[in-house]
Amino acid sequence: MSERKQLGEILKEASGISEQDLQRGLRLAEQKKRRIGEALIELGLVDEAAVARALCKQFGIPFVDLGKVKLPPATIALLGNDLVEQFRVVPVKKEPAGLVLAIDDPERIVHLEDLRFRAGIEFRCALTTPTALRDALKTYYGIEGVAGEAPAKADAMDAEDADAPVIRLVNKILDEALSARASDIHVEPMAERLRVRYRIDGYCREAEDPPLHLAAAILSRIKLMAGMDISEKRKPQDGRINIRLQGREIDLRVSSLPAYHGESMVMRILDRERGLISLPELGFATEDHQRFLKIIKRPNGLFLVTGPTGSGKTTSLYAALRELNRPDVKIITAEDPVEYNLAGINQCQVRHDIGRDFARILRAMLRQAPNIILVGEIRDKETAEIAIQASLTGHLVFSTLHTNDAPSALTRLIDMGVKPFLVSTAVMAVLAQRLVRRLCKKCRTPYTPTAVELRSIGIGPDALVGRTVYQPGGCDGCSNTGYRGRVGAYELFAMDATLREMCFRGASTLKLRDQAKVSGGLVSLMEDGARKFLAGETTIEEVLTVAVSGEVVVA
Repeated sequence: MSERKQLGEILKEASGISEQDLQRGLRLAEQKKRRIGEALIELGLVDEAAVARALCKQFGIPFVDLGKVKLPPATIALLGNDLVEQFRVVPVKKEPAGLVLAIDDPERIVHLEDLRFRAGIEFRCALTTPTALRDALKTYYGIEGVAGEAPAKADAMDAEDADAPVIRLVNKILDEALSARASDIHVEPMAERLRVRYRIDGYCREAEDPPLHLAAAILSRIKLMAGMDISEKRKPQDGRINIRLQGREIDLRVSSLPAYHGESMVMRILDRERGLISLPELGFATEDHQRFLKIIKRPNGLFLVTGPTGSGKTTSLYAALRELNRPDVKIITAEDPVEYNLAGINQCQVRHDIGRDFARILRAMLRQAPNIILVGEIRDKETAEIAIQASLTGHLVFSTLHTNDAPSALTRLIDMGVKPFLVSTAVMAVLAQRLVRRLCKKCRTPYTPTAVELRSIGIGPDALVGRTVYQPGGCDGCSNTGYRGRVGAYELFAMDATLREMCFRGASTLKLRDQAKVSGGLVSLMEDGARKFLAGETTIEEVLTVAVSGEVVVA
């Protein structure tokens, strides 16, 4: 994931200013409500050119020294005086793809999208110093005055940005998504519209379309906030936004993907206050909750959580770590990315661009003498073997794997190339999970399902005796969907001596499942979903979206 380096740190490296000087600059910037670059210039520690070059490195745009180049009349004529004065830009060069425009602040790029629309041109930006831009405007266009001010920081709620229409619009999108309990925001350019959708309880819902002519400006604003390279539109990028919304800190993981009509943006909302939940809140049945607690409190072994993307695997693992997090226990994680910061836990971010992958971090972890290790995902044989070796040498290891059910995790590891005797020895349990939508308690209505509906999730009419089941209604609290929030459906597969022997001998997933039901009390995803339906938490339709029908589960 791309993370923008702080300007002060870049200036320390490039200009040789000391940490003490940097702190002086930060104090002055805070006192006078100025930017760190301006404060360091005022203190005489750096000059404008040094700050401009540092900004170029921070934002990934080129530098042009307008004070040392003479622009030909043909270049000056590429933009009229009115546009140059309004947008405070100077054309530097004409390229096949468009113009190169000199600006004095990289954060003003988001405000230039209207120029693209007004002048009907394509362009990319280069950075110069404020003095050089001011002199060029006066020399070539006869325009005097100070170059326009730009927002001090790409922060969604920055007061200086409040009057900018594009920034207000992006703020509104973020605020609406948070109010709607969205987990993701999708911003997708189409041929004739800019579509915005919020993923709520696993389903996308369309929001009001922003004006199409602001599409490029909205996308640039999001990229700017996320620390992405705003000049790169041909390659996928990742970034992160940290903002304060509705009185609390919110993280957004941002991904951009070049598509036919422009860059498609997805923002995953990570709410620090609401994202982290405790074990009792996960939705385990009482007996499964007790088995889960017993398993994760073992001193060593490998515990796997399986399921597709968005099934809550990370949430379950974080809940387990919070349960185990004590001052006398050292916990280290390797994650891609680090979604939530957990106090008292050492969390390490995977960085593939510098070779810091799961396997390398995991090797380094073992030299840190941890008690508990979390590996975000087992993706290859190397990571799997190191995780298993760690579990066999006295560490409790948690990780995730992409399989359809719990018993399949064993055969998946063997398919990766891990020897069966290592898998059978190291794995102590596998938790498969899915998320089903929870019925809105304000508007759910009792109903009597048909025999066919009951058979579809493997239960008979006798199971309804003494119970009330519900169907979705619709109210303002659930946006008339009938559902509000989600709850997990779980399949906890715990290894025993018989299952280890079967795994070692290469038994099929089906035989492992049958044996686990007999000896280990395995409750399948379908069974757990049926229990939640009978408890009035969800519906048959929701259970069928996450589990395969065909088993008789509840009498």
